[in-house]
Amino acid sequence: MKYSGWPDPGELVVGKIDEIEDFGVFVDLEEYQDKRGLIHISEVASGWIKNVRDHVREGQIVVCKVLEIDESSQQIDLSLKDVNDHQRSDKIQDWKNEQKADNWMGIALGEDADDESYTAVANELIGIHGSLYDGFKQAAIHGEEALEDTDLSDDEIDALVETARENVSVPYVNVTGYVDLENASPSGVDGIREALEAAEGNGEVPDEVDLEVSYVGAPEYRIKVKAPNYKTAESQLEESARRAVAAIESEGGEGEYHRERRTDDE
Repeated sequence: MKYSGWPDPGELVVGKIDEIEDFGVFVDLEEYQDKRGLIHISEVASGWIKNVRDHVREGQIVVCKVLEIDESSQQIDLSLKDVNDHQRSDKIQDWKNEQKADNWMGIALGEDADDESYTAVANELIGIHGSLYDGFKQAAIHGEEALEDTDLSDDEIDALVETARENVSVPYVNVTGYVDLENASPSGVDGIREALEAAEGNGEVPDEVDLEVSYVGAPEYRIKVKAPNYKTAESQLEESARRAVAAIESEGGEGEYHRERRTDDE
């Protein structure tokens, strides 16, 4: 995906060096449609420059700072020397992330999606989360909730969330669910205790998963899961609730799993 319009002065942009002249360097902007900028020789590097080619080469990917824009003459003045190593590294990573997200858009929308549909969906993600990549990242972590304030259709949201959870790697994911446990049978409290131990896994929870069961308010208990990815977290949450319900029912009691809290605030 490339943006229409113009970058802003002061913005960092990614470009590919297209042409090198004695007076400067022409750069094709990778993030903008049909936009080309010029790095004057004085902005290539600090100090006196004898030969521009000692500092850059054609085809090189660079990060530049936008100095000035003249839309009437279609001119964008850029600086290479005003970008430090930290800024360059961060910008390149952001650009690579957006390329990944561009591919994920193709997966989510399908190969037959036209440019208009793509742009409409992309603008919704960018409008809510600032970038395509962050939109997918939030969808992977929070699911449909991350996109509920958009104008996307239910089908589009489902496709984006599914694609995000299949492709986005996040440091960890937290999910929470609740289980109601009631036991009027002779086993009483002991039966509920057995159900809670079952929910905690009885040693069967994977090492990379943290699972915690806590009391909220009778008859409700909270299950919190922290895992490396959404699929694992969701699976472990559902398995925990399933074990608790099965255990309480085996004692003659009743159990029910639900995602939203029902008791009053603590």
